[in-house]
Amino acid sequence: MRERSENGGSIVLMEPSRTAVDRPVLPRGTVLVLTFTSVLLGALALRSFADTLAPVLLALIFAISAAPLRTVFTRRGLPEWFGTAASVVLVYLIVLGFAWAALATALRFSALLGEYSAELHAKIMELGDWMARIGLDEDESRSILARIDVGKLVDFAAGVLGGLTGVLTSFFFIVILLFFLVTDSAGFVRKLSTLSNRGRTMAEALTIFADGTRSYLRVSTLFGAAVALVDVGALYLLDIRDPWLWGLLAFLTNYIPNIGFIIGLVPPAVVGLLDHGLGTAVAVVVVYSVVNFLLQTVVQPRVVGEAVGLSASISFLSLLVWTAIFGGIGALIAVPMTILVRAIFIDTDPERTWLGPLLSGGNDAPETPS
Repeated sequence: MRERSENGGSIVLMEPSRTAVDRPVLPRGTVLVLTFTSVLLGALALRSFADTLAPVLLALIFAISAAPLRTVFTRRGLPEWFGTAASVVLVYLIVLGFAWAALATALRFSALLGEYSAELHAKIMELGDWMARIGLDEDESRSILARIDVGKLVDFAAGVLGGLTGVLTSFFFIVILLFFLVTDSAGFVRKLSTLSNRGRTMAEALTIFADGTRSYLRVSTLFGAAVALVDVGALYLLDIRDPWLWGLLAFLTNYIPNIGFIIGLVPPAVVGLLDHGLGTAVAVVVVYSVVNFLLQTVVQPRVVGEAVGLSASISFLSLLVWTAIFGGIGALIAVPMTILVRAIFIDTDPERTWLGPLLSGGNDAPETPS
């Protein structure tokens, strides 16, 4: 406080006091380091409990997908228990159908490779002749071909497709957990609506997560069905055996962002190579690649971005991150988990909402203060 006289009087000038906003904060670099360290430690903690958390999160997403069915029945005047029972039946059908389809495609492809062991050996010999024609040293080519074991190739291919059936290791746990999640979901929604102001932010985040997850699943299901039908038609024209089975595989792998089509491409391409030769295999690759580019690379990411607010690059990065944390199940739940993280830390935080347009797949620019 300072005093000075003016015209015989005195005026008291007060020094402005430091408020909480004016207090010195940590340097930006320190904040970034602490944030990165916290995220890394959180990821490592999640990974250490992946065997338990991954099935729980997958079951939660299944339960969210079936939740609207209860509302449909209650709006028609049916008792709530009837809607709950219908939701439980629906979610069990989804899980059983997914598990059966993944297991059937893996076992069928493994069996076909076993039947084609002689053809595979012949193709390996043809590969050796081709390597010799292009001038590769004969001893070197023999050394390379000697490392190709048909039996190991069969095991490897079956293992790759078997990754889709990783959920079967926790199948019974998921089945039991789903019953409790679906039956408790109605009461949980009612409790969210009665939360005090202190819990409103988390309730809003969970609502955004549920709505975004259902939107993502709806879009992925529609595009997966479209891709599968186009692939089945092409496989029929190319005379690839079991076209509907490989179409079902293409439908399932559509839930894996960006790289799912590669998994779905392998079996029909290999069958086309062994049944009809290199030309047919190349045709399968071309068809799948064109369909993937047009529908799954150009159109679907835009629709997903508008539906859930995630760009194609963020979806791909989420696939890498959540697969590293949760393994094969992480590939299936990558986008919903990213929606959850965004809902909690960005969409419901006024200080970070400016990040939303930067992460979304739309063309809207971030709002700038006037």
